[in-house]
Amino acid sequence: QVQLVESGGGLVQPGGSLRLSCAASGRTFSNYGMAWFRQAPGKDREFVARINWIGIGTDYTDSVKGRFTISRDNAVNTLYLQMNSLKPEDTAVYYCAVGSTTWNGRRPDDYEYWGQGTQVTVSS
Repeated sequence: QVQLVESGGGLVQPGGSLRLSCAASGRTFSNYGMAWFRQAPGKDREFVARINWIGIGTDYTDSVKGRFTISRDNAVNTLYLQMNSLKPEDTAVYYCAVGSTTWNGRRPDDYEYWGQGTQVTVSS
């Protein structure tokens, strides 16, 4: 059974940084593309960033380009999201997800397994 466990969320001031981690188990992690999504209260879940199976290909939503970096370490089955220059509008629950192919789309329906989420709050 696939399990994804996010960590690293918390409260940070505007302009600060956080690093999210997503530990995966129960699957050959390195064969599949992964992604981060986020969901703010009252809003739909939205795409943040995606990465291909070996970590060479990445893609970001426009609002986080230049501030966030997605990466993965297949040796320890972990996905990361480095978030810098955080803004109040980045406040949301952040979810990691695993797709069914080596490179998956930007829609939630493109992903097969999800973590429980970690809260990120950006506020002074």
